[in-house]
Amino acid sequence: MIYDMVIIGGGIHGAGVAQAAAAAGYSVLVLEKMAIAHGTSSKSSKLIHGGLRYLESGQIKLVFECLSERSLLLELAPELVRLESFFIPIYKHTKRRPWEIRAGLSLYAALGKFKRDARFERVPEAQWKNLDGISIENLQAVYKYNDGATDDAALTRAVIQSAKSLGAELKMPAEFISATPGDDVNEIKYSVNGTVHSCKARLLVNTAGPWANAVLEKVTPTPAKREFDLIAGAHIVLNEPAPSGIYYVEAPQDQRAVFVMPWQGKTMIGTTETVFSGDPSDVAPLPEEETYLCDVASSYFSKFKNLTREKIVESFAGLRVLPHASGKAFSRPRETTFHVDKKRAPRIATIYGGKLTAYRITAEKFVAKFSGTLPRRKRKAETRKLPLTPIKT
Repeated sequence: MIYDMVIIGGGIHGAGVAQAAAAAGYSVLVLEKMAIAHGTSSKSSKLIHGGLRYLESGQIKLVFECLSERSLLLELAPELVRLESFFIPIYKHTKRRPWEIRAGLSLYAALGKFKRDARFERVPEAQWKNLDGISIENLQAVYKYNDGATDDAALTRAVIQSAKSLGAELKMPAEFISATPGDDVNEIKYSVNGTVHSCKARLLVNTAGPWANAVLEKVTPTPAKREFDLIAGAHIVLNEPAPSGIYYVEAPQDQRAVFVMPWQGKTMIGTTETVFSGDPSDVAPLPEEETYLCDVASSYFSKFKNLTREKIVESFAGLRVLPHASGKAFSRPRETTFHVDKKRAPRIATIYGGKLTAYRITAEKFVAKFSGTLPRRKRKAETRKLPLTPIKT
């Protein structure tokens, strides 16, 4: 069997490319080793958002793109993506002053085309006591705006189901064994339940996230790889009633942004940014990361005063793929990179990085970039018009 694309990895970007390629009429096979959204795509902060904090590092194009995709996902997946109220409290000790927050939210609203879901307001002081027990000592202002939230794993499953409805095939659990590039196709081997299978692909698409370079090591000869850093983001879940909205607070320890949010009827707090080395399968929250998040919650909410790790009922960590660089991960670009081995171009392509919110537009750009190297096919659908519904598991 010759496929137009064989995709390695069933995270959100693998699912997105599968959907976009199948919608464009291409034949697609997805190989997933464990389960859909098994890695980072089930361990994020569960947000469909523009990335308000990315304005600080000048990533305006990214924010505009994500806000546009947020609006679209609210229409396409109303059962999976919902608007939440976000609250930003500003204290005397807070690094970012009220005028800075207002300026940032004004730009955010403008990038959101001033739609109803992009508006913000200043919460009257008389209402502060209703904000889930947030500390009002030295509180100077509270701003409220809207952004999106989701179940990241459920959204990924819905996208892969959409791809399958358009003809994409999924093999799972299936382990990618090897690939040998030829003049026109890649010879690919993979195993399912211990049985080795083979196929051919005009384009091998590597969407393995933190495992991307490990996948390239299985290609002979080994293609050029891009260096990147793995940044772990830990989250903790407390057996406390879910807050009425999402609180966007500033960690006293280092002024990083941390979210306190509802999750499955409980309270979730995240995230951290810790450089990770080793097998991505082994990533887990460190004790110091859990303590860090407990301290953040203790600083802002009376009900979490003196919170310790013993109160945590669940914790998890995901890995972000960020450009290799020195300095703090907080300010690094979140842009997605399409990497091609030029010696064997364009038969093997790797997607590095990316954001959950922008998965659809990223996939569309990817398919468009490589469409000229693939046979002409009759388009079946437009992803911007395909509804997404929850899949029963």
